[in-house]
Formats: sequence, C-alpha cells, structure tokens
Amino acid sequence: MTVETYTPNKTTTLETPVKVLEDGAPTSKTNGTRIGFISLGCPKNLVDSERILTQLRTEGYDVVPTYNDADLVIVNTCGFIDSAVQESLDTIGEALAENGKVIVTGCLGIKEDEIREVHPNVLAITGPHAYEEVVNQVHDHLPQPQHNPYLNLVPDIGVKLTPRHYAYLKISEGCNHRCTFCIIPSMRGDLVSRPIGSILDEAKRLKNAGVKELLVISQDTSAYGVDVKNKTDFWDGMPVKTDMKALCEKLGEMGIWVRLHYVYPYPSVDKIMPLMRDGKILPYLDIPFQHASPRILKLMKRPAAAERTMERIKAWREICPSLVIRSTFIVGFPGETEEDFQVLLDFLEEAQLDRVGCFKYSDVEGAKANALPDPVSDEIKQERFERFMQVQSQISAEKLKAKIGLEYQVIIDEVTPEGAVGRCYADAPEIDGNVHLTDEFDVQPGDVIWAQIIHTDEHDLWAVKVEDEDEQNDNQ
Repeated sequence: MTVETYTPNKTTTLETPVKVLEDGAPTSKTNGTRIGFISLGCPKNLVDSERILTQLRTEGYDVVPTYNDADLVIVNTCGFIDSAVQESLDTIGEALAENGKVIVTGCLGIKEDEIREVHPNVLAITGPHAYEEVVNQVHDHLPQPQHNPYLNLVPDIGVKLTPRHYAYLKISEGCNHRCTFCIIPSMRGDLVSRPIGSILDEAKRLKNAGVKELLVISQDTSAYGVDVKNKTDFWDGMPVKTDMKALCEKLGEMGIWVRLHYVYPYPSVDKIMPLMRDGKILPYLDIPFQHASPRILKLMKRPAAAERTMERIKAWREICPSLVIRSTFIVGFPGETEEDFQVLLDFLEEAQLDRVGCFKYSDVEGAKANALPDPVSDEIKQERFERFMQVQSQISAEKLKAKIGLEYQVIIDEVTPEGAVGRCYADAPEIDGNVHLTDEFDVQPGDVIWAQIIHTDEHDLWAVKVEDEDEQNDNQ
C-alpha cells in the first residue's frame, strides 16, 4: 500500500540532508568560522541549500549540523503549508535558544514581519534563492576564514546534501500558474527556465562524480522553456532546443537513471513516452493531479483539462506499459460536494495509479482558496479522507502483490545490520517505498543490481539478488 497519510505535524522536510551533514562535519575546531546549517522543506529548497553551502565551503567556512558547535546558524525555511511554517518558526526559535546567532532564508523569508513578530532577534532574513545575499550576511557577522584552496577543496559538483549516488537537478525556478490553494508564485515568482546548456553541464559533472540517478525537479517541469519560447541553445557545440523533450533526450544519453518530478499532464508529456518505453529515462511520472472533478479543478484553477486526463493516461500506458504514475490529491476543498468526491473515487478506480498521497484541505495563509464559499467541515473531510484511503489502499496493495516473482534493477541506498535497502525504478527516494534485501551485505550504496521480488507488505517490497544475465554471459 503506497498511500500517504496526512497528519497535522506533516511537513515537506526531507531526512537525508541531516544525515549527509552529520557525515561530512569537520572533526577539528576552527576559529570562529563554523556555520550550523538547517535545511527544511522539499527537494527544490534542498537545491537552494546546496548552492549556499557550496559558496560558503568555497570561501573556507566549515559546516556543522548542530547548534552548539556553530558560531552562527543558517535556517533555510519552508512556507508551503501551515505545518511547514510552524516547523520553520519552531526551528528558528530552537536555533536562537541553543546558539543565539541566526540568519533566516528560504520561502518563509518573504514574510519578514511574521518572523520578526515571533523572533525579533534573528540577525537577518532573506527570501528564497538569495544565495549571494545570505553569504554577504555571513560576512557581516563572522570573519572570513584563512582559506587555502588547495587544502579546502570543494568538489566540481559543489556541496550535495544527498548520498553520492543520486542528486536533484533543478531545471527552473518559479511558476506561471495561480492555483488558488498555492502561494508558491508569491514566494518564488514566475517561471524562469535555466539555460539548457547549463543544466546539461551540471548533469555531466554529476555523472562524472559518481551520481547514478538524477531527479529532475522544478515547480512545473512540463513548462520548461516556455518562458524563453523554447529557444535554441548550444551544448557541446551542437544546437539544443530549450524544452522538456530535448532535455530528456540529452539526459537519456548519459546512461544513468533519470526521474521526472512535478510534471503537469500537458500534451508535451506525450512526446517523452517513447523515451521511457525505450529505457532512455525511467518510466516514472510524478504528476500532482489534486482532484478529478472538473468543477473542483476549476475552483482550484488547475492548468490541466480534467476531461482529457484519463484519455492521456491510457495513451501513455499504450506506448509505455511499464509506466509508474505517482500523484497527490486534496479532499475537502471548499465547495466539494459528495458528487464531486464520487468523481474523484471513480477516477481512482479507473486510473489505477501506482503511488498516491492524500491530504485534507486546510487554509494556507495568503491563498485565494481561503475566501471560497461553502467550506467543508472537518468531520466530512475526515470521512472522505478515510474513504479515499480505503479505495486507493486496495489498488496499491494489488499492484504491489502483482510484482511478486518479477525481476527489477535495484539501486542500493544503504546497507543496514539487517541487509541492503534500495529502490527500483518505481520508487523515488524518501517519498515512495523501498526494496529490502534481507541478509544481503555484498553490495555498496550506489550499486545497481538485479533482484527478484519475493514478498510485499502495505508499503515496501522484499527481494533476493539475482545474477545479471549480461554478467553471466561475460563470464562464460
């Protein structure tokens, strides 16, 4: 079962960055130039953290994951949902109490008055992707280190907050949509696509550094290049069009896993199905459908045409039968009737999605949906949430059971005392399930092996390693 449940304390913060910071922390004390760094929020925010840390490390600052060992603390905040805002405010307060010197950046930083009302003693506040400004603020409050670039080398790929074998590749910033439940455009602005040559250069550096999986992220991956009218750029001396298909084609030539996140179901997605079918990129789409009722989608101001979504899903699966689709939905949106909700349940039954997250609607400060009429009561939200869960849980359980006996490539994420833990193409790190290889220790993180599924539970798969047929042929 791969249904995500929502709790009041749920946020978008990832766990991996903390582990990576702990593993990379310096062991010796430096003279007033240690920076504690806390990265909250989603992968898009994580990339911002990586860029700030890269610049700080380039200048010779050391980064530590604790308050007490730091001379100053930077908190990169999230402000997407109310629970994330509260997590950010609590973290700022904790950093102030433990350390006293705190710089705030990130999405919540656009609400400086709100932060200072709760925490008036923070040293400075900036909004998202303000890399240079954050570093300048560090200069204002800490001495610049005695830096020897030959002793304090920063990798060509910069500082990463993910394990060595996978990395997030951000292709654009901002969003042109104005969904009524979302405040991201007010935080991060309109769509700004990165030059395709710059993206491909970064992808190549990551591959050369040992990355085996690229997770392509943005606010709206399908819209990549729309803001620059899909102009032609150049990479390796060859013309490349600035659009999602051309980007996927070039990434697919690098011989590593490429996984697409935050994709809207536009017609442009049809063009990448052959790439997934042919194994150039992973047959995996993260598409936030949010609802299925045309009336509710109109109230949400979602960009996709709901009446064509099911038609498009069927067409995708005809081209690429192994396609895995992950999505998120909101129940209890203002104005949602029982009829609207039944449309959603019917869609789930027909769509047979592989990975699904369900959230009960809650007001987000600054969102236009707050002013919509006919709010749904908490009791009805909960009741619909449970019904949604029941339908999708059955779908998910059956899909997982159908994998028993099949063989998949598995990328290893870690080796624990119980054995190896990894993921197949259907699983994105931290948001989907895992593949457990109990008592398998003869592997390392980043290895890609073949495994046969032998058991499933409500979320994960269990498998045993099988010998790669290509390796068998090589040994004969």
